[in-house]
Amino acid sequence: MADEGFRTIQSYYSRTDVQKALLEEGRNREIVSVLRDGRFGKRPDMLQYGADIEQAVRDGAASFHGSVERWKQPMQLEAGQTRQQLDTLRAGWDILIDIDIKDFDLAKIFVKHFAAALREHGISSFGLKYTGGKSFHMAVPFEAMPESVDMRPIVLQYPEAMAKVLEYLKWYTTEPLRDALLSFASPAELAERVGKNASDIVSDAGIEPFKLASMDIFSSRHMFRLPYSLHEKSLLVSLPIKIEQLDSFKKEDAAPEKVKTGGTFVNRDVKRREAEALVIEAFDWAATHMKEKLEALPQDRKQPEKLMRFAEPQFPPCVHAILKGVADGKKRSVFILINFLRNMGWTQDEIDRRLSEWNEHNYPPLPANYLRTQLRWHVMQQRNILPPNCDNENFYLSFGVCKPDAVCTAGAKQAGQITIKNPVNYAFRKMRFESRSQPKHDEKKAKGRPRGPKWTRAAQIARP
Repeated sequence: MADEGFRTIQSYYSRTDVQKALLEEGRNREIVSVLRDGRFGKRPDMLQYGADIEQAVRDGAASFHGSVERWKQPMQLEAGQTRQQLDTLRAGWDILIDIDIKDFDLAKIFVKHFAAALREHGISSFGLKYTGGKSFHMAVPFEAMPESVDMRPIVLQYPEAMAKVLEYLKWYTTEPLRDALLSFASPAELAERVGKNASDIVSDAGIEPFKLASMDIFSSRHMFRLPYSLHEKSLLVSLPIKIEQLDSFKKEDAAPEKVKTGGTFVNRDVKRREAEALVIEAFDWAATHMKEKLEALPQDRKQPEKLMRFAEPQFPPCVHAILKGVADGKKRSVFILINFLRNMGWTQDEIDRRLSEWNEHNYPPLPANYLRTQLRWHVMQQRNILPPNCDNENFYLSFGVCKPDAVCTAGAKQAGQITIKNPVNYAFRKMRFESRSQPKHDEKKAKGRPRGPKWTRAAQIARP
């Protein structure tokens, strides 16, 4: 049997298409080979040529693992390096969602809800692969993330930024996962599937999905099984698949002799900043949720500063276009509208009513509970978040609502050039233009009156 296993390994890794796929997926990553008994090969290591793979197999390698992080020079990595040294070497990192669960069918339920969560945040470029064992990996490529968050390059915020995103996604998917899991089986049956007692997976809130499955928070130089690598125990292929194939996918489909290469797990050719909404939401969620439970009771929290209220006639053309209803970009529009209206001084009830009215013009409309969930989350925040900037290619431009007018282009050196940074700027700029066109008041009568609007912190950030 051992000889048969070795022949399977050797035959599979001798395929040039497999070697090519491994080299591509392992590009810029630290690589470590894993023997069939679970022992690791030397670190650091990397794959440059097909011959490197064949030599590793001759040395006993059964699988190949790569780092979540991408490195400028992987061979310069050493044990015991400081955070600063690692930051200097790091070229990027991908969001890896590692759903660790002992039941294959339950793993599929988790994948579906994480896929829905990513799509609801405007992400379509996520990758999915079977691990070769009992579960799946999902990934969002580094190229889809914003370049910086909170004025710090995102490349330097590993692993804490990864932790924020993963914890936020767990929080975001918990309620729909509870419903889906209970529709699939009873608590006792669910517990039995993962080798636990029902009392271990139930709390006062109901089923606890992440007591059925776990998702690790990674440290630096964390490894995951590379796509198209064999699993060292099952000798099945860690195979990239499409989310549409999930329901029909069977473990046997990953048998080495059946596998054809061609699909990718981490697609680096994606829309820039596609994952910006997810990362920003995760950071804001983490600001209040990833703290000690006894820190700052709700009644002690600082209340958001009251903003000047603007009416719809003072809104920019892009927002008017969205409010007419959209066929594409509805979920991104929710993100825009909530953040824009909050910065326009609208109350929660006003935003709720306007979103409901707007949704009636969409085809097809979004689920009402999605609107309520998004609004509730934003209202929970202690600060107002600005909507995406005007030049963000993944928002206004991508679904055709950027329709600049004279206020948008005022002061432009070139025809049609947009001179405001953010839609919030528009209302303040338009207010200033309108005030200049009004007849001047008698200076003596005007003495002692407020000379202009109070600029809030959010307005100051957006102010041109």
